[in-house]
Amino acid sequence: MTKRVAIYSRVSTDGQTTENQTRELREVAERNGWEVVATFMDHGVSGAKGRDQRPQFDQLIRGAVRREFDVIMAWSVDRLGRSLQDLVQFLGEIHAKGVDLYLHQQGIDTTTPAGKALFQMMGVFAEFERSMIQDRVKAGLSRAKAQGKTLGRPRTAPDVEQRILAARAEGLGIHRIAKQEGVGVSVVQRVLRGNVAA
Repeated sequence: MTKRVAIYSRVSTDGQTTENQTRELREVAERNGWEVVATFMDHGVSGAKGRDQRPQFDQLIRGAVRREFDVIMAWSVDRLGRSLQDLVQFLGEIHAKGVDLYLHQQGIDTTTPAGKALFQMMGVFAEFERSMIQDRVKAGLSRAKAQGKTLGRPRTAPDVEQRILAARAEGLGIHRIAKQEGVGVSVVQRVLRGNVAA
């Protein structure tokens, strides 16, 4: 059965073009006997941007979820995202729907057994990267505590807390108090919760 393919290309600046990426990917699809059914192109968008700021990338993922194609083709891994974790999350999403990935520059093709094995290895490395980041954060927090630094949000000034409590006692709403004191609604809620707990 002929595989249905979606091509995704992205350039970071408006002065660049996705044309070369797309042309070469179409040639690869043709050599493999794959049918290109959709092309998604984000122009002038950084790979560091989230899915919500990359409209064509968002459409690509929606199409994968609806199984509108069997394979997603991209010129390079950095066209999809800027970190290994981003890529593994993206791969997990599309693989859950039975959609494969072809990355031209890296020679990754998850339609093959070798490509599938490589994908699994990437998942292991992403997990390793995640745990290393967590360890560094924990070590940093422990060091800060040992140096006597106060962690967490700064405490609200006692006079502001008193005014918040007094305003609430007068029957003012949380939003009104927040506006009146020039603080966030969450600050007012935290002060009120703390008072209840006391």
